[in-house]
Amino acid sequence: MNGKPDAVVVGAGPNGLAGALRLAAAGLRVQVVESAERPGGGMRTEELTLPGYRHDTCSIVHPMAAAAPFFREFDLPSRGVRLVHPEVAYAHPLDGGRAAVSRYSLEETAEGLGADGAAYRRLFGPLVEDAQDVIDFFLMSRLRRPPTRSVGAVTHFALNALPNVRWLAQRWFDTEEAQALIAGAAAHGMLDLARPLTAGLGMVLGMLAHHRGWPLVEGGSQRLADAMVTALEQQGGEVVTGHHVTDLREFDGVPAVLLDTTPRGFVAMAGDRVHEGYRRWVSRYHHGPGVFKVDWVLTEPVPWTNPEVRKAGTIHVAGTLAETMDGEAAPAAGRTTDRPYVLAVQPTVVDPTRAPEGGHVFWAYVHVAHGSTMDMTDAIEAQVERFAPGFRDTIVARAVKDAPAMEAWNPNHVGGDISNGEASLRQMLFRPVPRWNTYKTPVEGVYLASAATPPGPAVHGACGDNAARVALREVFGVRDVPPLRPAV
Repeated sequence: MNGKPDAVVVGAGPNGLAGALRLAAAGLRVQVVESAERPGGGMRTEELTLPGYRHDTCSIVHPMAAAAPFFREFDLPSRGVRLVHPEVAYAHPLDGGRAAVSRYSLEETAEGLGADGAAYRRLFGPLVEDAQDVIDFFLMSRLRRPPTRSVGAVTHFALNALPNVRWLAQRWFDTEEAQALIAGAAAHGMLDLARPLTAGLGMVLGMLAHHRGWPLVEGGSQRLADAMVTALEQQGGEVVTGHHVTDLREFDGVPAVLLDTTPRGFVAMAGDRVHEGYRRWVSRYHHGPGVFKVDWVLTEPVPWTNPEVRKAGTIHVAGTLAETMDGEAAPAAGRTTDRPYVLAVQPTVVDPTRAPEGGHVFWAYVHVAHGSTMDMTDAIEAQVERFAPGFRDTIVARAVKDAPAMEAWNPNHVGGDISNGEASLRQMLFRPVPRWNTYKTPVEGVYLASAATPPGPAVHGACGDNAARVALREVFGVRDVPPLRPAV
C-alpha cells in the first residue's frame, strides 16, 4: 500500500477481518497485519496428516456465522462460501446404544426426547420463534443496542440463563437424554458447568440448532477467511502476513488501529502509554482452560453404536449430565480425568470434499488445565471407543496439538484457551475491563477488536464490527455507518 493507510488492523482472525471490512465500507484505506503466514486466525484449514486430507485447525462448526448480523450482511453465498448442514446438528451418545439428537426441526427434536418432548418445546419454543431478535440483541454492542422487539423471548432467556446448566437441566427435564443434550451444548463454553451462566450457553446453542443450524463451511473454514480477505482486497485494502507487531509506535500517524489480540498483547505493544489502572485491570483478566486437539484420518466413518449419531455433524462424547459436569470440573480445577468431555466433529459426513474419495477425517478436542502438556490422546480415543466400538481399528493417521502448541499456533490462545478469555459471568459483562466502552483503550485511536471484548468468543465477527463502528464515530466522525459493499 503506497503511503500510510487510514486504518490498520492487527490480527487477521474473523474479528479483525470483520472490522477491516466495516472500515473499508466507509471508504477508508485499510491494512491488516497478521503474524502467521496465512490469514484466518482460528479459521484455518491445513493438511495436518496426509496429503489431500483437509483439517480445520480450530474453528469448524459455524452456527454463529450462519446467524450473526455481520455475516448475514456479508452474504456468504454471494462470496462463494457454501454452508453445508448435517441431518443431525449435534448428538449426545449414552451407554446402551442410546443417544439424544438435535435436528433442525424443533418438533422432530422434541419428539425424539419422549417424555421430555413437551418441556423441550416450552423451553426452546419462545426462543426459536424470535431467535433472530435474540441473537441480534446479544451480539450488538450496548453502545448502539436498540430496545428489542422480542421482550418476552429475551426475558424468558434471561430468567433461565443465569443459573448453571445442572439447575436448568433438572428443572426442565426428567430423562437422561434431554439433560445430557443441553449439558453437552453448554460445555462448549469451557467453564465448570456448576458455575452461573452455563445454562445460557446451552440455551443459545440449542436455539441456534433450530434457527440456522450448526453448519460447516464446505471445503474448510479457511474458505470463509479467504472470502473475507478477497472482499477487502477488492476494496483496495491489503493483508500483510508473516509480520509480528511488537510496538504500536510502528503505526504512529495512522488515525485508527484495531487490535484483534489479547488484552495483554495490547498492553505489551502499548508500553508506557497505558496507565497503571488499566494495566492492573488487564492483569486480572482471566484465561480459562486450554484444549488438547486431535485430528484423524479414518478408513471409514466412526462406527457409532447408535445409527442417529452417524448422521451428526457434532458429537458431545461425555455420557450423562453428571459425567459431563465431572468432565468439565476437572480442567477448571487444574486436574485431568480418564473420562473427559470430548467435543467431536465428523466433517466428511456432510462434506466429502475434505478427503480423497473413500477417505474420512475426524476432529476432536478436550478441555484441559490451562497450559497443560498432558497427552490426552488415549483418553479421547477411549471415550469415542466407548460409544463406537471398533473406532481405533479405523485410524490411519493422527495429528495432535496440546495447549502450548495451540498458543504457539495462535498467540490469542493463551495457555490453549481458544476463547481469548474465560466466558464467566463477570468477564462477559465486563470484557476485558469494567468500563462502558470496552473497545476503546487508553491510547488515542487504538481499539480492541478481539473476542476479549463483547460479545465474546465464536465466529460472528461482532467484536471487530462493533470496534470498527466505534472507531468510525470517534476518529472519522462517521455516525451513519455504511453497509458492507456487495460482492464483486
